[in-house]
Amino acid sequence: MNKRVSLKNVKINSGFWQERQEINAKTTIYAVWEQLKKNRRFEALKLQPWKEEDGLLKPHIFWDSDVAKWIEAVAFTLEHHRDEKLEALADEYIDLMTQNQQEDGYFNSYFLVFEPENRWTRRGDHELYCAGHLIESAVAYYNATGKDKFLKFVCKFADHIEQVFIKEKSAEFSTPGHEEIELALVKLYSVTGEKRYLELGKHFIDMRGVNEPCLVNYPNTNGGYAQDHLPVREQKTAEGHAVRAMYLYSAMADYADLYGDAELLSACKTLFSDTVNKKMYITGGIGSSYLSEAFTAPYDLPNTTAYAESCASIGLIFFASRLGLHENSSIYADVIERALYNGVLANISLDGKSFYYENALEVDPKLINRDVCSLVKTHYPLVERQEYFECSCCPPNNARLFAALGEYIYTKNDDTLFVHQYMGNSAEIEVEGKVCTVTQTTDYPFSGDVKISIKGLKGKKIALRIPGWCEEYSIVLDGVTLNDFEVIDGYAYINIMTESTEIELKLTLDAFLVEATPNVQENSGRVALMRGPLVYCLEGVDNRENLRDCIIDKELKNCEIDFDNALNAATITVDGYRRDEKSFNALYERANNERYQKTRLKFIPYYCHANRGITEMIIWILGHL
Repeated sequence: MNKRVSLKNVKINSGFWQERQEINAKTTIYAVWEQLKKNRRFEALKLQPWKEEDGLLKPHIFWDSDVAKWIEAVAFTLEHHRDEKLEALADEYIDLMTQNQQEDGYFNSYFLVFEPENRWTRRGDHELYCAGHLIESAVAYYNATGKDKFLKFVCKFADHIEQVFIKEKSAEFSTPGHEEIELALVKLYSVTGEKRYLELGKHFIDMRGVNEPCLVNYPNTNGGYAQDHLPVREQKTAEGHAVRAMYLYSAMADYADLYGDAELLSACKTLFSDTVNKKMYITGGIGSSYLSEAFTAPYDLPNTTAYAESCASIGLIFFASRLGLHENSSIYADVIERALYNGVLANISLDGKSFYYENALEVDPKLINRDVCSLVKTHYPLVERQEYFECSCCPPNNARLFAALGEYIYTKNDDTLFVHQYMGNSAEIEVEGKVCTVTQTTDYPFSGDVKISIKGLKGKKIALRIPGWCEEYSIVLDGVTLNDFEVIDGYAYINIMTESTEIELKLTLDAFLVEATPNVQENSGRVALMRGPLVYCLEGVDNRENLRDCIIDKELKNCEIDFDNALNAATITVDGYRRDEKSFNALYERANNERYQKTRLKFIPYYCHANRGITEMIIWILGHL
């Protein structure tokens, strides 16, 4: 069993992710704050009376979770970037919550103002979900600042929840409709050492799917929607609301570790396999349906109507990272990388100010207004990112993940330090009572060259992930090319024989094409272009409209890699073919291959799309044999 290297001990200080974290700390967190403030998330913490005629937005059942995730993003940022304004704002909102916490420990800004008599009566109303996010943020804030006011607040709240759900059994339901508190209680246990918090979380895990009442305020769903169709240890397929599923599965992995529960761990691995082998987009997006934000049938991965909620990809990262602690297999870090560089990074604009909630893999703006004679419109994802969503779970979720990326780079056991992700960073890592320092220098993901400097790991091993996309690589140790290292389950194991060591990992970063299994009929005859971990796409702004008519030469002839300064990203231009619509005189004509003319196709990273105005976009395109 491996252990994480704490965020406190890892500082991302150069390269691609240093730039993104800088945008996150200086722009995104403030942009999210401005929107939450404008839409009264923080004001609601005052628990003031609200009247419909005030013309102000009525607080919602999950507003507390938005505040909590924002504070958590602040906490992770404060670990390495002191910002007195952010800390003062967080303290202000924490003060509001602690001042208005009930004597019995309860706090929920919606129920205390609007329905105090209905506390713990409706399973689908996110009370435990909000409590979970408050707990997570309080733990993070305590770890970052040492201030314990917020931590004491959530401990008192958790004590109340224990009283209601364990001792009294007075709530009208036994598990949360939206999972989240289960994994939060693990974090609360880790910082307080209070075993009863862990037992409370285990209770929610064990009771899920056991004579559970339906979510009556979700009338068009069934038990699978909230993953309560079966007891968790009997679940074999990823079902229902994708975010809820990932939070549940993440918690299951935690409890499997803490209780040595082999049956629970086995269920986690089965659910992970079903997710990534049958229900995951090439971008790491999951949950393909707008209806219930849910998983659908295996291999049902539509592109233009892809839901792929931003929070679901983030949840997949949480789940994969936990399983990676149980098993030294690169599949988990590979999935994290896929989701991070594509499904998550695409959620947010390059300037860090606007966001996607859904993440389509193909965009045709003409389809948005296709239902011209109907007031009921076909649902398509947005073609431009937005600064605000009424359901604002995704923007602060993005902010907290980006701020916490340092904790996904390394894990360790007694004799091996694992390097899972390649980012410019410096780290101080304790291995068997001895502190070693590790420094990574790299231009990844636009370069495959990674320089790793190590001090203090003599007599131990370092395991470098060889990404699943990489077919050719080399490793140079202190100037000598290695040929005798062992590769096990995607990791190259290297013995460290000196006190100070330098390793150069060279991953060949060629452009390559990917095809989906024939089971994904949506993509039959089509291919996607990748380079390293990045999925690429075509945009109309570079290639004009009717992108579905483009064909790429599968040999990738005349492939050119350029760096686009405006996008701050590597682009790929290759030979292709397409027809000119002007060659048609009628809607339908006899097929004529001479209509296909050679052209140059310019691809950009998928995460860069929709930053240059409304335009077509496509990932999966026709491939010419």
